[in-house]
Amino acid sequence: MTKTKIDLGIPQSDLVSCVSCGLCLPHCPTYRVTQEESASPRGRIALMKAAADTGVVDEEFVGFMDACIQCRGCETACPAGVQFGSMMETTREALATQTAYQPWWRRLGYQALGWPRILTFGSKILAVLQRFKVVPKRLGLPKIPLTQKRLVASGNDVFLFTGCIMDAWMRETHQAVQRVIEATGNGVQFPDRGAACCGALHVHAGLAEDARRLAAKTMSAFPGKAPILVDSAGCGAQLKDYGHLLKTQEAKDFSARVLDVHEWLAEHLDELPPAPKGGVPVAVQDPCHLRHVQRSHKSVYEVLGRYTEAVTLDDEGLCCGAGGAYSAFHPDTAAEVRDRKVASIERSGAAIVASANPGCLLHLRSAGLDVRHPLEIIDSIMTKDV
Repeated sequence: MTKTKIDLGIPQSDLVSCVSCGLCLPHCPTYRVTQEESASPRGRIALMKAAADTGVVDEEFVGFMDACIQCRGCETACPAGVQFGSMMETTREALATQTAYQPWWRRLGYQALGWPRILTFGSKILAVLQRFKVVPKRLGLPKIPLTQKRLVASGNDVFLFTGCIMDAWMRETHQAVQRVIEATGNGVQFPDRGAACCGALHVHAGLAEDARRLAAKTMSAFPGKAPILVDSAGCGAQLKDYGHLLKTQEAKDFSARVLDVHEWLAEHLDELPPAPKGGVPVAVQDPCHLRHVQRSHKSVYEVLGRYTEAVTLDDEGLCCGAGGAYSAFHPDTAAEVRDRKVASIERSGAAIVASANPGCLLHLRSAGLDVRHPLEIIDSIMTKDV
């Protein structure tokens, strides 16, 4: 195998923080599927240690780093508080800047996320291809609209972050979220086009410099001090991490304004309309970036539980396999990971699934499940459409 010189840039104190106890293994989706030590968190850290000592990496190293879903379930399970997510991000940034880890065509795709006009044009082409039935259904894409209804602000109490792919493909979700927020009596405003993309997928890919550029643009699109609500768990986790990404006080202050929309609604439950009697059971899938990164997944149960029977799955929050762009680049592994989640959902007995992250929602929907955003479910109940 070809070996490449590299400087991972991971502090030695982080590399030796893992004591290889193995408590993370049951919570690592790629280890559960492959049973390979190097596909586990402690195995990947061992590879990082070796690369830091030798200063070289090979194709096998790159393969195991790229095959990590970055769910960070290991961090929740780790009694030593090992910051595996940070080490993985640093490793991928080193690979992206010092090796051929990210080919030009991937970089081009990631760049397009930050340009709304290009993304809108590409989405329209994809929408046309869908109408001609040439887009495989196994991809689990929503029916992409040829035209979009404009989001209209109703006040300035809170901002609603709209993002890139979700705004281009799933704007109806934003509209449902807006209606639920407005049901509390608060007005919603939207950022300008500067907040085109949060940069989460770029960080996952090791393109940290691109992510920093997007972060700076995003921050400038939210003037004032109003709370910034996010209805995508992955985007919310990224926005809350701007302080770490940019390492400035301005970024830290910005991140302090960011809340997952369910976090905010949990503090305004009494302002929502009264709940109807009864309620259909809804299986709640915890997105990894809400459960393991933001650590705020319980707010979904609080809000959803006001209107439905929110059913907890029995898999301790195991990843569904979506992982941002992971399911596109590692479809076989992602499908095997998803199979475990589907089995847990089936055991719950619920016919409807709630997921607060668009990637998870689409990935699970492609398995034939009825998956909706939690606030779409609540919006439907309020309008008696569920």
